[in-house]
Amino acid sequence: MDLTIVAVYTICDDLLIAEGHQEHPLAKMSDAEVMTTALVAARYFGGNQHTASAALKTLGYIPNMLGHSRYNRRLHRLSELFQTLFEHFAEIFKAENPNHIYSIDTYPVAVCDNIRISRSRRYQGEAWRGKIASKHRYFYGIKAHLMVTEAGHIVEVFFRPGRSSDVQGLGCYRFDLPPGSVVYADKAYSDYGVEDALHAAEITLKPLRKKNSKRQYPPWEVYLQHTYRKRVETSNALIEQLLPKSIHAVTADGFELKVFLFIIATNIKQLFT
Repeated sequence: MDLTIVAVYTICDDLLIAEGHQEHPLAKMSDAEVMTTALVAARYFGGNQHTASAALKTLGYIPNMLGHSRYNRRLHRLSELFQTLFEHFAEIFKAENPNHIYSIDTYPVAVCDNIRISRSRRYQGEAWRGKIASKHRYFYGIKAHLMVTEAGHIVEVFFRPGRSSDVQGLGCYRFDLPPGSVVYADKAYSDYGVEDALHAAEITLKPLRKKNSKRQYPPWEVYLQHTYRKRVETSNALIEQLLPKSIHAVTADGFELKVFLFIIATNIKQLFT
């Protein structure tokens, strides 16, 4: 854990310097320390920032730790920098992916138990009620749409309401990939129009085909699809290992920020294991 804490702080501090980020001259706790605390909380403490703050202060890493309320305000002001940090990681992972093979999938994150849906304040409405087909059950929350490399590193993520279909999310991917890239997906991502548009950009989308599809693959190609699909399923499992049973957040923005921190922490976990 000590090596990870030092490495995360160094990465955050270097990022802020590279971005020309300016801090208040009277601030006792730096923004790099705020970011480090949030990422350490997601990596080791189930997202509990209060516990992570106490641990980092006790261990002497961040002696000038802010109070819980002031820390949360500082954290939310830095939400865009976490996106920048994630994108820097993504560029590194893409450069270390020589075969240019990627996989896409969704990971459902429930905001509350089904029995508490009527009392939910973070999200309201049927748009957030989705179904987990593999587990034959419903959930209430968001879907994290992920793109991962052949090694399982997450290079793109965005959130959509739980009820939205995977094929609707397909149009939200940026597909900022080098020419010649191949993207594997499951049957839910079958859209000939998107496939043709990506083909024109020299990117190949290869979803698993339904039985009535007019564009079937040979058996050896189907075998490769199932093999590469396991990469994104492994990343989903790593995210699930870090996520607690419930994520404490007052607002929808705070909930999505915490989920995003868990996704960044998943990449960090793979870097230092």
